[in-house]
Amino acid sequence: MSSLAGFSCRSPKPDSRSPLMPSTHKKVIVRKMDRDSVSGYVSPAQFVNEGKLELLNTAGNVVAMDLREIKGVYFVREFGDSESLTRKTFTSRPRSEGLWVRLRFKDNEILEGLMPADLTQNMPEGFLINPPDQRSNTQRIFVPRTALESLTVLAVIGAARRPRRGPTDDQRQVPMFEE
Repeated sequence: MSSLAGFSCRSPKPDSRSPLMPSTHKKVIVRKMDRDSVSGYVSPAQFVNEGKLELLNTAGNVVAMDLREIKGVYFVREFGDSESLTRKTFTSRPRSEGLWVRLRFKDNEILEGLMPADLTQNMPEGFLINPPDQRSNTQRIFVPRTALESLTVLAVIGAARRPRRGPTDDQRQVPMFEE
């Protein structure tokens, strides 16, 4: 059995899949509070474990970074492009469904984004937001709670509702009690 940077080259048995090894990894650029950044890969399902971000860096080493050191985890399409956003706020009301939020970081940087309206989908360690420009290199951003000064909900964007047609009361229902 040979190994390379901690990974086994031997193929696993068909029925012995490890629950800790995901089938895919997402490209991320981690911006730290000290303005340094690290590129690598994370498991999309479980990238935060016991207050630490588990990252497979581009050299092939697994690195655990404390969330208190991280300003944001930028899920990107490509490493070569910058993770810095060209637009940090929406130019008009977002069209997608969710919570339109404004994040104020501890260094006073402001970023707007969309979060799921179902708050049970949030992780206890932080927030996953969609940035204002969906066509940029950055697809999503994980922001640890420890990096934020404040989070403000600007609006709740719901699904467009169609107006009802016809009478609002059901005429087929017989009144049960006379008033």
